[in-house]
This record gives sequence, C-alpha cells and structure tokens, in this order.
Amino acid sequence: MQKEINKMEETKKVIPNEKPKVSEERKPVVKKQRADRQFLLTSSPHMVAVDNVPKIMWSVIAALMPAVVFGVYNFGFNVLLTILSSVIAAVATEAVINKMRGKEITVGDGSAVLTGLLLAMTLPPAFPKAYAAIGAVFSIAIGKQIFGGLGYNIFNPALLGRAFLQASFSVKMTTWTAPVTIDAVTTATPLGSFKFEKVMTPYFDLFMGKIGGCIGETSALLIIIGGLYLLLKKYADWRIPVSYLGTVFVVGGIFWLINPDKYPDPVFHLFSGGLMLGAFFMATDMVTSPITPKGTWIYGIGAGIVLLIIRLFGGLPEGVMYSILFMNAFVPLINRYTRPKIFGEVKK
Repeated sequence: MQKEINKMEETKKVIPNEKPKVSEERKPVVKKQRADRQFLLTSSPHMVAVDNVPKIMWSVIAALMPAVVFGVYNFGFNVLLTILSSVIAAVATEAVINKMRGKEITVGDGSAVLTGLLLAMTLPPAFPKAYAAIGAVFSIAIGKQIFGGLGYNIFNPALLGRAFLQASFSVKMTTWTAPVTIDAVTTATPLGSFKFEKVMTPYFDLFMGKIGGCIGETSALLIIIGGLYLLLKKYADWRIPVSYLGTVFVVGGIFWLINPDKYPDPVFHLFSGGLMLGAFFMATDMVTSPITPKGTWIYGIGAGIVLLIIRLFGGLPEGVMYSILFMNAFVPLINRYTRPKIFGEVKK
C-alpha cells in the first residue's frame, strides 16, 4: 500500500523550470505581419497626392506670365513697376500678419504673390503705384487674413481689393491708356466705347490685345492659353469657365438677336473686358468656388447672368468683378444644397 502511495506522489511532482507541454492542436497561431502590409491608424485625409498648395499656386502664376509679359509690352515698362508694387505689398502684408498672429510665415506658398499679381492685372496701366500697394494690403489683410488665412476666405481676395480701389479711387480706376503701339494718349475700353458711343472694336484686336484696358486682360488669346493649361493640369474645374462663358454667349446672343443695334453680339461679349481673365483665373479659385459638380454649374450660370445684367442694363460697362464676388457669397449655400447623396442615405 505504501508503495502505491509513493508512486502516486511521484506522478504529481513537477520538474522545476520545465514548462508543461501543449498539444499542437491547442497552440495559438501567430502570423508574422509583413512590413508592406502594416495597418496604420492616422487622421484624414488618407489620400496622398503629388500636388500641394505651393505647386498649384506657382503653376497658376506661371500660367499668367504670358499675359503679364504682353501687358508690359503693350503698355510700357512702367506697368511692370505697378505689378511689382502690388506683389511686394501683398507679400509684406502676409508676412507681417503671420508674425502678428504668431503663425508660420506662409509667403513661400505663392498665394500672396498670386493675389498681388491678379490685382495688378485688373488695374489700369496708368494707375498710381502707391494706390496699387494699398489695394494689395487690403486684399491680403481684409480679403484673406481676417478670415483666418488661405482656405478660410469667403471672397476672392484680389477682386475684393479691386472693389475697394474702385470705391476709393473711382476716377483713377476709369482712366485708360492706349497701348504704346497706338498713336493716342488715352482711349476708352471696347466695352465703354460700345456702351456709350455704340462703336464696335474689331474681333482681331480684341483677340490679340491691340486695345485699351487693364494691364493683364487685353489679350484673350494669351489668357485662354494659360487657362487651358490650368484645366489640363486640373487646377481649375472646367465646368466653371464653360458655364460662365456659355451663359454669357447664349443669353447675350438672345439679346443681340432681339435688338442688334442696342446690344453687342455674343462674340464681342466673350473677348472684351475681363471676362476671360475672370472665367479662367478668378471664378475658378479653389477656396471661393463650389466643390460639388452641380454647384459649379449653378455658380457659373449665376455669374454669367449677373455679368450681363450689369453690362446690358447697368450704369457700368463692365461687371466681371461684381458677378464673381456676388456668387462667392452664395458658395456656402450652393455647397450645402448640392451635396451628393451619401450611399444608403434616406431622407427624413
């Protein structure tokens, strides 16, 4: 009996430092995670793109260069100083406000340079350089930084600066200089000539830029070339210029067919004034234009209608600036009511 008890106690003993054996069926399965299949937890956005803000901004500036160079050639070297004063004032204002707010200096992204350049392109050739600098300061400080900086502004900063200059220095903003190739001291713009004198400007001159007007909006050809570059690079939504220009052409053509002696033809509408510059470079601003496909059509059509109301029935010969700023104010509502339906979403 004692032998059996001793044998049972020996079987209960556990050898020190020896782990109990586990059957192969009950062993936990451990999979080694490959380095290229790791799961990462990060905040949005999750899509990686090769484009960024500086690249887009400097690309838009490059697209504007043909029109800028032609503006200097067309109106003389003096307008280059106007452009530089506007750009330098915009960049300086951006840097100062960034410093005051304790934020990183953002002049390197090119947005301030672009704002100053666009503002200068919408100014008359003889516009005082000091006034151009004031307009650039207003564009950056009130049109952009007061809302929180790039991406938060409601209105196009360059156009807001031009509206400020239009209200503050209306005489200087409506004093036009003829191109240096034309034997004249001052000349009205094609839109002004037709509205007040019913004088038509040849299409070739409108297309090539042999006309009076703002520094960078005279040559429709060069603006279209730069605009097409932006569309091909997808830095601008093609729906906006198509809907904007298409509305002006169709609705303007209807009024021309009704009374050709009173209203200009649709081709004249397209190539005169700042329509091409506004359609390709200002209405397409990523921050102040709609983000939904349906919204871009509404935005462009609305801007075209407002422009024609001003051109045909208003006291001013041009209305591109006001048409874009007017539609900028409705962009939040347009985005809200044209939001695509989420998959599986059910209306209440």
